[in-house]
Amino acid sequence: MDLDLTDEQRAFAAAIDDFCKRETGTRAQRDALTENGLHKHHQGLYQKMADLGWLEVIESSAVDMCLFLEHTAYGLAPIGGFATSSIVAGAISRFGSADQQKAIVGGTATGRTFSIAMSEPEAGSDVAALSCRAVPGPDGGYVINGQKTWCSNAHFADAILLVARTGGVPGEHAGLTMFMVPADTPGLRISGIDTMGGKEVNDLYFTDCFVPSDAVVGVVGEGWKQLMAGLNLERLILAALMLGTARRAFDDTLGYVKERKQFGRPIGSFQALRHRIADLATEIECCKLLVYRTAELVDRDPSRVLPRESSMVKLKTTEVAREVALAGMQMMGGYGYATEYDMERHVRAALVSTVYGGTSEIQRDIIGKTYGL
Repeated sequence: MDLDLTDEQRAFAAAIDDFCKRETGTRAQRDALTENGLHKHHQGLYQKMADLGWLEVIESSAVDMCLFLEHTAYGLAPIGGFATSSIVAGAISRFGSADQQKAIVGGTATGRTFSIAMSEPEAGSDVAALSCRAVPGPDGGYVINGQKTWCSNAHFADAILLVARTGGVPGEHAGLTMFMVPADTPGLRISGIDTMGGKEVNDLYFTDCFVPSDAVVGVVGEGWKQLMAGLNLERLILAALMLGTARRAFDDTLGYVKERKQFGRPIGSFQALRHRIADLATEIECCKLLVYRTAELVDRDPSRVLPRESSMVKLKTTEVAREVALAGMQMMGGYGYATEYDMERHVRAALVSTVYGGTSEIQRDIIGKTYGL
């Protein structure tokens, strides 16, 4: 598909592709960087991208950011910290103080990583149920107590964007507040959660954890409104990542069915697989149009909230990525299940994408509400 990109954007995408071919182009390279897929982020590789100036896309256009996310995901570059860092940087750029913007937005551009802590054991999709509480402490600061869970990349992040309750009661959106909490703050304990995807998510335990008043992001009690303002970016980031994953899973599958022979000819020549490939390719093209159309809408007016479009792009692209990866595993047969090949990693990455950042069910509910239902 021919997107309406500038020459600079095309050159940017090509440079990312070339970089990934050199640095992560072989399975041996990727295994060395990730301990055989255990880790999702390699700071050394990430720093190389920062030194090239690429992480400055967080301060550029949404289209540029999507290009970076799509092409690094396609190249299987282990820079998992970028997605959460860019979400945090987006919140800080909108609501943070000048000092916070310098430290977080500027820090992300130079290779620092950040995480976000919102979900709790009893509050996932239902953000209003959050109970982790921050109460006034000495010198105008706050004392935080409670637990957060499923916090991506907190185990290597420099700081964490925390959403805690400063007023109201669980069940109310009012009274939520954002804080930037350095990862080494006394009273904060980070504990990894073992998953089929490796080391990527964590439990966070806050016990009399004190943060100064300048840790508040935006306005006390306005955290819900601030979260809603960031939904365009968060869902678009996840969609762009899964677009790259879907494309890579498709190309890996296509390469396999062209080479693998059964009954005297390549299996891709059989109508059943040929038609399946055609359907998957069409779905990916639809996703690409939706991702970059949504990015263009964001660039036209970054302050405009796009609940329908952002939910649609997240829903469609993550579900297509899951479909492509599972179809790839099926067409590759036993090899698709073997750790010798990347397909089983594509499957694991795609499966969870329909859960984090708002499940597919939540996205459908939001879309339905935008039609007055």
